[in-house]
Amino acid sequence: MPTSDEEDRDMRAAAFAHLRNLQDLHDPLTAEHLRAGFSYRGQRIPLLNPQRGIFKPRQMKHLLSIRTVYPRRGARVWYDDQRAVHQQIYQGDELVDYAFMGDDPEAADNRWLREAGESGTPVVYFLGVAPGRYQAIFPVFIAEWSREEKKARVAFGLPTSTGRETLAAWDTVAERRYALQSVKQRLHQASFREAVLQAYGGRCAFSALPEPRLLDAAHIISDGNEPLGHPVVPNGLPLSKIHHAAFDAHLIGVDPDFRIHVSERLRDLRDGPMLEALKGAHLQRIVLPARKVDWPDAARLEARFEEFLRVA
Repeated sequence: MPTSDEEDRDMRAAAFAHLRNLQDLHDPLTAEHLRAGFSYRGQRIPLLNPQRGIFKPRQMKHLLSIRTVYPRRGARVWYDDQRAVHQQIYQGDELVDYAFMGDDPEAADNRWLREAGESGTPVVYFLGVAPGRYQAIFPVFIAEWSREEKKARVAFGLPTSTGRETLAAWDTVAERRYALQSVKQRLHQASFREAVLQAYGGRCAFSALPEPRLLDAAHIISDGNEPLGHPVVPNGLPLSKIHHAAFDAHLIGVDPDFRIHVSERLRDLRDGPMLEALKGAHLQRIVLPARKVDWPDAARLEARFEEFLRVA
């Protein structure tokens, strides 16, 4: 028996709820996290097709997800080639392009895009931020579909508490801009972190701690600063949670020669092994990336270190 619109909405709400829970535990999501799909009334429904970017499960009436991937690591380093969709988002485009599968607009995948637009169906956009890693962005809507250009255009919507999103979620300019700003912030954080950790081999730049799950990507110059605050690897340092907090509080600084400086305030304290480990980094050189092009930018370090000296 064909799936009804009501059943499709229920399945979609279950998929969205599953992804919300998943993202509370993991950020970004990996292919492994997504492979299990989601559960609906005792049956497993896939979230995506690992071989294709446009996906409609057989159990559902309408398109469920679209996907954009980053290339696998190889001769080129993946974060050197920022994807066009990332650039559109950063530039503030309210609609972003999504290419058809193949050249036939009437192929099933491309018809699903068109039908999702005509029905106002909210879908999931699995946006690649690194090889095999994704931000799950939802709801998104197929706002335009062009047979001539062989592409659709995607609008970002606003989540609802019920998971029953509609076209109204992106109906006003203010809402579209708010949704875009939220996506931009998430994309910035996720892609910046993945690129910085990859450049440093997943190690803390201060302690060499080799556990990525305990590391943040700290900005040398905050992302609100123009033009030095851009989300690029030379403006980042992978730091453990405690080192990141100390760096942000100007209790630890890094000079343009890559030496760590622990503030006198911290060095004068006597309170256990954790503090002693922090103090032990004083005047040590940071861990540097293998590629010189990824090393921290000297101008950014100098500006940040001057601020450290004023505060320390």
